[in-house]
Amino acid sequence: MKRIEITTSRLMLKPLGSEYLQTVNEYATDYENTKYMCFLPNENEAETAEFLKKVDLEWEKEKPEYYEFAILYDNQHIGAVGIYFENGIGELGWIINKKHWGKGFAYEAAEALVQYFRTNRGTTHFIAHCDAENAASYRVMEKLGMVKTGVRGGRRNRAASQDSFEYQYELK
Repeated sequence: MKRIEITTSRLMLKPLGSEYLQTVNEYATDYENTKYMCFLPNENEAETAEFLKKVDLEWEKEKPEYYEFAILYDNQHIGAVGIYFENGIGELGWIINKKHWGKGFAYEAAEALVQYFRTNRGTTHFIAHCDAENAASYRVMEKLGMVKTGVRGGRRNRAASQDSFEYQYELK
């Protein structure tokens, strides 16, 4: 697969992979940074490395099922944004290192991904999920023009002691 790079006014989105192990591990093992994420926090660097190996392999496929991008700001890796495909629907997700929260990077990266996949892949339907308590994420979804289409229970982060509600948003 040809490696995709996407540029915005402030950011460069490059294929995420093993070369970003240290910086991914910094935010992926941090409880505060991942408290609303279902599959995180990672327990250690080895777990982060295993995830990145899977991402490397996905980028090698002729038709990847998902695309994970490193978000670079001033050539510094500050987070990741991705899109997973199922039945032609693109599910968006993102994570920003807490050192860079509140600067609009998640929105800018997600908007760039939506525009790229609309223009270059013909994707017309996008969804995203977030913990109902994660106001920063659902504000990003709303700013993208997404509409809340569902609420369900049973969402739990790996380190959480109780379930929480999850919102689903859609953009068509």
